[in-house]
Amino acid sequence: MKIGIDLGGTKTEGILLDEDGQELTRKRIKTEKNYQGTISGIFSIVNDFENEFGKVDSVGIGMPGAVSSESALIKNANSIWLNGKPLKKDLEKKLNRSVNLENDANCFTLSESVDGAGRGKKVVFGVIIGTGVGGGIVINKKILTGINSIAGEWGHIALPNRTPDEIKYVNKCYCSHEGCMETYISGPGFAACYNLRYKKNLNSHEIIKRYPDEENSKKALIQYVDYLARGLSMVVNILDPDIIVLGGGMSNIQFIYETINDQLKKYVFTDKCHTRIVQNTHGDSSGVRGAAWLS
Repeated sequence: MKIGIDLGGTKTEGILLDEDGQELTRKRIKTEKNYQGTISGIFSIVNDFENEFGKVDSVGIGMPGAVSSESALIKNANSIWLNGKPLKKDLEKKLNRSVNLENDANCFTLSESVDGAGRGKKVVFGVIIGTGVGGGIVINKKILTGINSIAGEWGHIALPNRTPDEIKYVNKCYCSHEGCMETYISGPGFAACYNLRYKKNLNSHEIIKRYPDEENSKKALIQYVDYLARGLSMVVNILDPDIIVLGGGMSNIQFIYETINDQLKKYVFTDKCHTRIVQNTHGDSSGVRGAAWLS
């Protein structure tokens, strides 16, 4: 049996698979936004599974950020309480076994490339647009991590060709840089851009619910798709993937898929763009399924 854990900024989900990859059970809890609380949450899921089904030797965990090859500490996590912490070491001590730790976007991309929306494709770029923005690259069903363990981290490149207006109505990124894609197309980033522009205090769900009846929400979503297309055009120009699969909470906005592929064509450096942007197949389950397959 295999346990997969998807450690998100707002929720932590676990899944238990049998030897054939069939789901036996799953559990979702709220992510405690502190280091020890996060570890305790993961332990509680593993403990609950084993109390019901018996001992499981392998645990795979998808998390925001990456493990530094220099220090073995977490880096680049938008769940900032994890940064600078020896998460792998502490989890292995708490769980009393070896743990496979991988970037959550990589887990998502692996899942979708094996039997999801990217099945049968050689090069798959997976995108997480949720609490944060991440990306993963899978080539021939193998995760590409890169020498710095940051392959696919497109959330912290700047939105190309920002206008003065786009510079004005956006927050500074937690990473200390300005103009990051995450500040425009994550759930909190989308809401912040809207609220700064229209002097409101709404979350992303509330803004989306107002579409298409409210004109400002309609404008915000049209602009959002343009931001997304501009950012992903850089990925296509560099990586040239067969397919781009979207995941995370913002990927559930159906308006995206009505217009995104036409928008992408405007920015990609080619005569005909064959890369398609599609919604994931496995929904919120993709990350946790990919994590289980790490082990």
